[in-house]
Amino acid sequence: MFDVVIVGGGPAGLSAALVLGRCRRRVLVCDDGRPRNAQAQAVHNFLTREGTPPDEMLRIARAQLRPFDVEIRRGPVRTAAPRAGGFEVRMGDGRRVRTRKLLLATGIKDVCPDIAAIARFIGRGVYYCSYCDGYTVRDRPLAALGSGVDGADLALALTTWSKEVVLCTNGAARPTRKTCERLARYGIPVRSERILRVEGRQHLEWIVLGRERLRCEGLFIQNGCVPRSDLAAQLGCAFTRRGAVTTRKGQRTTVDSVFVAGD
Repeated sequence: MFDVVIVGGGPAGLSAALVLGRCRRRVLVCDDGRPRNAQAQAVHNFLTREGTPPDEMLRIARAQLRPFDVEIRRGPVRTAAPRAGGFEVRMGDGRRVRTRKLLLATGIKDVCPDIAAIARFIGRGVYYCSYCDGYTVRDRPLAALGSGVDGADLALALTTWSKEVVLCTNGAARPTRKTCERLARYGIPVRSERILRVEGRQHLEWIVLGRERLRCEGLFIQNGCVPRSDLAAQLGCAFTRRGAVTTRKGQRTTVDSVFVAGD
């Protein structure tokens, strides 16, 4: 019986493990080894770790947990279910463990658009977060991939780092006339053609629209994300697209993450 099982061994899960370990709790961290930023070249906007490769940051974090009663196991958690006095989780290898509290730190998974070769350049010119990587490709030709108000807002945000920005809707309808006028005031053109593929050598260099190629060294995607795990749903949380959660008692709330714990 563990005091707490943490599902997810990224920065959030390991930070929680550190706090709980220092509270003299017996903690198990389960990590499937597939972090969201696996293809990133470096961690950004994390004080004291700016520019650190993601795997190096995780190595340091795990080392700092060694003095405490924290166990880290590699592998996914397949199921979780409430049991008397807590929860039971089943690991990927079939082992079952009991815990008083269950903390989900599984994070999210970015939805990658269906564009030829785009996965090859994630972290090398294709990004999901302008705040993380806008500075990396500053003063270069950039593109926002999105539609509607969200796509326009992303394109406008990119002007923080470059004066050469284009909004690509990838076949979706152009923004409203008012939104296009707003983009035009900042010198942002709108391309509504479907993107056939992206090209480059080691780093993204081109977006291919039919017979035309657009120079682009930073493509930022506004394509949504989904939970990386269905454990919260297994435990009775029903999610909507807006992030609302319905609890077993019928209460509704809007959340960015879910913490499921025993009473």
